[in-house]
Amino acid sequence: MISASNRAIGRWLLAWCGILLALVVIGGITRLTESGLSITQWKPVSGVVPPLTHADWVTEFQRYQQIPEYQELRRGMTLGDFQRIYFWEYLHRLWARLLGLAFALPFLWFVVTKRVRGALAWRLGALLALVGLQGALGWYMVSSGLVDRTDVSQYRLAAHLGLALFIYGFALWTATGLLATDPGSLVPRLRRWTAAYVGWVFVTIVAGAFVAGLNAGQGWNSWPLMSGRFVPAGYAQFAPFWRNLFENPAAAQFHHRWLGFIAMLGAFALAAAALRTPGSSPLARRRAGWLAGMAALQVALGIGTLLLAVPIPLAAVHQFGAVLLLTIALRLLHAFRPSGLTGAGDSPSFPEARP
Repeated sequence: MISASNRAIGRWLLAWCGILLALVVIGGITRLTESGLSITQWKPVSGVVPPLTHADWVTEFQRYQQIPEYQELRRGMTLGDFQRIYFWEYLHRLWARLLGLAFALPFLWFVVTKRVRGALAWRLGALLALVGLQGALGWYMVSSGLVDRTDVSQYRLAAHLGLALFIYGFALWTATGLLATDPGSLVPRLRRWTAAYVGWVFVTIVAGAFVAGLNAGQGWNSWPLMSGRFVPAGYAQFAPFWRNLFENPAAAQFHHRWLGFIAMLGAFALAAAALRTPGSSPLARRRAGWLAGMAALQVALGIGTLLLAVPIPLAAVHQFGAVLLLTIALRLLHAFRPSGLTGAGDSPSFPEARP
């Protein structure tokens, strides 16, 4: 039976995961609209107040006019155009601040009221530290595009997204463990396969960050071939070869599209295996079915986004679908835990969280 405190903490974490998911999507839109460099200063506290007067907007616009993105790509844009891109970066930063508060304040309250102590307190404290690190990493990413580049480093963009996904998975796993009521069904083989699948989905999503960072989605808008070829021309044009993995737009799109397609096939295989394996619980079988359906939908969204040359609304839905696929995969992994154990550190419970 779930204690009242575990239930409250678990529900709070699930709600917080929803806030983080929204932040990931807002961040994707910020990148798609090329708005990320519109705010050229990092003011964690005072930055919550946007420009309020015309003079404030002119000052902010003048700061933007000093960076290479404006000078090389957007020279001549109007103040109104600037305000439109500023909106998305401001919303992204404001939502990130709200995310931090939505974690820190309830966590502090749970600690003060002694509803969370010991191992769970340390776990939640680690999550809070990671959220702070993510904020610093976000500015580190933005700063890469303020001096010598016209956009942010694709390496830092991928790191920023990767850490967000890790934080999301960490919080979701903890929440799922606190709220679990099913007995679990340990199937070691399927648990290993599902754990590998979670890793595959994570890598596929991060590979998408390189596609976005290199603007690789704007080219080769056909499926399944790229300009009439399976392996696009120029795939290995950089030396040493490893640079193609992270710096070559053709290679970045090729890898992301086929990583995603293989993820769909893997989801189908996991679903079939879960249905055939006698030890799989009804919950595991349902989640495996959801995984297969979501993977197929995600591939369809990806192909549609590509064929239509990356329309922003569809691309945002595609990014949302990616995190949803990761969510289902993590919950499927949790369903294959040993009987009677929660997903939070594979311990029977969190005795530190009292009713």
